[in-house]
This record gives sequence, structure tokens and C-alpha cells, in this order.
Amino acid sequence: MPSTILLQNATVLVPSGDDVTPLRKHCLLIEGNKIAQISPHIAPPSAETQIIDCTGKIVSPGFIDTHHHLWQTQLKGRHADHTLIEYMPTGNLQQINYSPEDVFWGQLAGCLEALDAGTTTVVDHAHMNVTAAHSLHGLQATVSSGIRSVFCYTPTHTVKSWKPELVPGGNFLDDWVVKQLSDLASAAPYGDGRVDIGLGFDGLMLPKDVVVSLYDRARKAGTKVITTHYVRRHFSDDSYVDLLDSYDLLGPDIILSHATNLTSSDIEKLSKAKSWISSTPGSELQMAHGYPVCFQDGCTMRLGLQAERARRNEEVIASGKTPRSLDLSVQDVFRLATIQGARTLHMEDKLGSIEVGKLADLVIFDGTSPGMVCASEQDPVAAIVLHSSIRDINTVIVDGHVRKMDGRLAPVEISPSFPEVHIPKQKVEWGHVAQKLVASRQSIEEARVKSGATDLESLVSASLKLFHADPARFV
Repeated sequence: MPSTILLQNATVLVPSGDDVTPLRKHCLLIEGNKIAQISPHIAPPSAETQIIDCTGKIVSPGFIDTHHHLWQTQLKGRHADHTLIEYMPTGNLQQINYSPEDVFWGQLAGCLEALDAGTTTVVDHAHMNVTAAHSLHGLQATVSSGIRSVFCYTPTHTVKSWKPELVPGGNFLDDWVVKQLSDLASAAPYGDGRVDIGLGFDGLMLPKDVVVSLYDRARKAGTKVITTHYVRRHFSDDSYVDLLDSYDLLGPDIILSHATNLTSSDIEKLSKAKSWISSTPGSELQMAHGYPVCFQDGCTMRLGLQAERARRNEEVIASGKTPRSLDLSVQDVFRLATIQGARTLHMEDKLGSIEVGKLADLVIFDGTSPGMVCASEQDPVAAIVLHSSIRDINTVIVDGHVRKMDGRLAPVEISPSFPEVHIPKQKVEWGHVAQKLVASRQSIEEARVKSGATDLESLVSASLKLFHADPARFV
């Protein structure tokens, strides 16, 4: 008999048309990795059933993040005042200073940080492929963490040397890179089905035959999605949408991240191809990407409810009138963080909502916390969208396994399955991971200083040359 978990006396958020509705004082039974029953009363199926009292708590679908770089944990705090062109040499190209073990601990911590915040599924643009071992350590960390993920293996631009001038690394599409991508995708999924392989690719400047061949090979190998950074008008006015369309490569497995400054033609072509956009307003607003596409007319909004409400209200106020009502709701935001993310991955039949038969990826919020009390009684969805924080997340369940309980991350079992991964088999608490991270960050910083990558203005100038960008565009 599969293991069972019984959530008792909960407010369960279940789908009702396009919205979700709360079922008060309900029970939810998990059998194995699936939701088996939702009812006002459910008896424990066995004496071994784990019972979780959810009195005063809200049970939500797990959240789905469609763009992240989980390996970069050790760089947190470095880019607080950086634009995109300043981030490129100090963050995007820093994987060369990571050892495979650094990647493992950074990746594991990134996964655990996501789980701690209620993200149960993540599309990970894993651009740290310095060597085959780097990517395998990242993949192993993802599997060990317990998160659900599409690990987007990324042929990676690297740097051979920073001084006396920036010298790029070798061909980032070497034969071993394409072979490893194909081998990993063909053998997927990993971690009892939780971790699929995708392709991350930022090399659309390469010849058409090279790009088309890579996409064809990746798709035939079974990659789940193909994701690309796209910030139009930042480095040039070229349209990746036009390029992919002319190569006949657009499709429902394409995710363009950021995608700022889209034209109406871009939007029309993406819509026709049923391709997807992942907007990250926080970084886009800071790093001078342009106005986030999630706020653009013609695109489906992803996040940033209050900012978009303010923009639309301002348009009305500028006309000399005052808005009578809001046209964006907390339900819109909640839907886009759950079921819409699942649709992006073509997993809406398995994820994104709480329904019998779907995978048990759940987040349990404490509705009686100082931040959520009363709001959880009035409107549980509003309580989550507008009043919750990480401390309000009591429990996180992924694939039927408890990954966070009583506000604390569960220990992680590390059992390497790839011969190239040299992390010892062990069970670790978060405190141990944090210690490893601090030491790893120090060694990465020492490697950066030793390489000569220290003067920001020189690094930016070299990056402009590397990416064939006109310095006159940057003011």
C-alpha cells in the first residue's frame, strides 16, 4: 500500500471555472504521490497514515516558477544596483569561477529557497555548463532537493580570460555539449519522475543550420521546453520572434523569458504559435529591460497586480476621470501562478490545481498568522496574494513528500546517481547547506579576484564588445 497523508479540517482551494473557490473544513487524502480524495470527512486509511491538522490553515496548489537560475545562490546581493549590462560580466559569466561542487551547493540552496517559499515546480535556465561535470552536479542537486523541475540544460558562453582583455571560451556547442544534452533528455525523467530536461539557449546569433539542427535534435531527444532570454532593443533591435518564426521553430514548447519591448507583430506570431512568455517584473524593472511585458496590452499578465492596477488607473485619471472598479483581480494573479504555469509546461492535467487524481504538490498557509488572520476568513485567495509571506507557509508537499513542515525545511537526502558527481552520500539539514554556501561563496570571490575581473567599467566595456553592442545605446 502506498504511503498516505491526511490533511484534516482545512480550507482547500479547488477550481471553479476559471477561478478557485474555498472548501471550508474539508479533508484531503494523499495516496503515494497523488491526491486521492477531497471530502468533509475522511477516515485515516491505516494506522501509518500521517495526519496533519490544518485547522485555521489554507491548502493551495503549489506555485510554478517559469524562469529561474537556481545555481546563482552564491551571487545573491551582488546585483542589487546593477543594470543588465552590468549583470552580464558579474553574474551571467561568473560560472567559470564555480567548481562543480560550488554548482551543487548553489543549485541545492536555490531549490530549497524555492521550496521554502512555496514554489513546487521551477523552469530552471541552467546556464552553468562549463564542463559536463558542472551540469551533472546541478542536475543531481535538483534531484536531491525534492523539487519538481524542468532542468533546462544550457550550452553556455564562457570566458577564457578577463585580462589584459576579455577572451571568450571555446565553442559552446562542442560535440560533447550536444551529446550530453541528447543523452540526458533521452534518459529523463529523473528523481522518480519529478525532474525533466529542457533546453536553455541564447545562441540565436549562430548560423541558421546550426540553430535548426540543435532544436531538432533537442526535440527528438525529448526536451520538455526550450527557453531563451529575449530583451529586444537592449543590445540590438533584432527580433528573436521574427528569427524563430522564419526558421519555423516557434511552437508550444517555446518559452521566451523577459520578452520586453515586444511589437504587435511579435505578439501575434507568439500567439499563433502558442508559444509562451515568462515575465519577471522585479529584475526587468531594475535592470532597464523596458516595461515588463506582463503589463503590456495584448499579453496575458503574469504577476505584479498592484503595479498594473496603478498603471491602468493612471490612464483613466489622466483623461480627467476616476476608475469606478478594477479590471484585474487577485484570482487573475493566483491563476497565473498556478494553473497557467502548469499550462506553460503542458502539465495542466497533473499540476496547477487541487483535484482528485492530480499530483500532490501542495502548499499549506497558516491563516491565523499576524499577516493573514481575518483575510483568510474573508477571502483566502486575497490572503495569499496580498497578505502572505514566506513565514506564513507552514508546510510544503511535493510529489506526496513533505519538504517543509511547521515552517522548517525538511532534511535532504543526498544520494548521487551520476558517477561524475563526487558529493558524498549524506543527509543534510539547512544549517549544513548554509555553511557550505558561505565557504563556497568565499572561494568563488577569491577566484574572481584572482582572474582580474574586478573593475566594473572595464568589464562592462568588454561585455559590450563581446555581445557586439553599440556603446552609444547605453547612457
